[in-house]
Amino acid sequence: MESKYRAYSFVDGASRIRQILNQSDIDYQERDSLPPRDALTFKNGFYANCSALFIDIRKSSELPAKHKRPVLARLYRAFVSEMVAVLCGDVDVREVNIVGDCVWAIYDTPLQRDIDGVFERAFTANSMVKILNKELSNRGITTIQVGLGMAWGRALMVKAGYEGSGINDVVYMGDVVNRAAKLAAQGNKTYFDDTLMVDDVFYSNLNEHNKSLLRWNQSRGCWHGEVIQTGIEEWTNEQYS
Repeated sequence: MESKYRAYSFVDGASRIRQILNQSDIDYQERDSLPPRDALTFKNGFYANCSALFIDIRKSSELPAKHKRPVLARLYRAFVSEMVAVLCGDVDVREVNIVGDCVWAIYDTPLQRDIDGVFERAFTANSMVKILNKELSNRGITTIQVGLGMAWGRALMVKAGYEGSGINDVVYMGDVVNRAAKLAAQGNKTYFDDTLMVDDVFYSNLNEHNKSLLRWNQSRGCWHGEVIQTGIEEWTNEQYS
């Protein structure tokens, strides 16, 4: 395995900092939709509209007190792997990331129907968490609750890392990402908060049927609902009856 070791020079570091900070604003282009990853370099960036979807486990800090680490490892692995699989199940997905017990994704959604597709990913994920909970319960493992947050808006897409090291990633910055993360943190937070939390702009772009599945959450200033995939729910009821 290739080592990531690189001898560090603070003089070279100062030069890199100056080079990055001196880049022109014209290198950050406006786009109608998200470009492919390979369009990014360490010297450019793109502004584009997109949808963000975050899935976060509620009260995960309490789980270590209830189970030994090998059990927790299996729980987290089952949750993360299935959430990644669900979020990748849309042709418009551009990025999927894992941060602790949170899984989040960015979708290229220039059309209204694309936003409905992201909503479908969300309620499919909600249904799969219910299957996970059935399996956890059968094994005497604590079941989980999650919050799912969705938002639509403009994000800045940049490539960040140490040029030449092979250590880099695509970073999405903007209020759309922050809003989706905050909404996910509010899902199932109290008795009055449903699992799916949707910002007003995302909601306004859903079709009428999907809108009808949500209701206004006055205290959070967003739309919310307990939405599931009916086909998965029927299968779950048959399998675990």
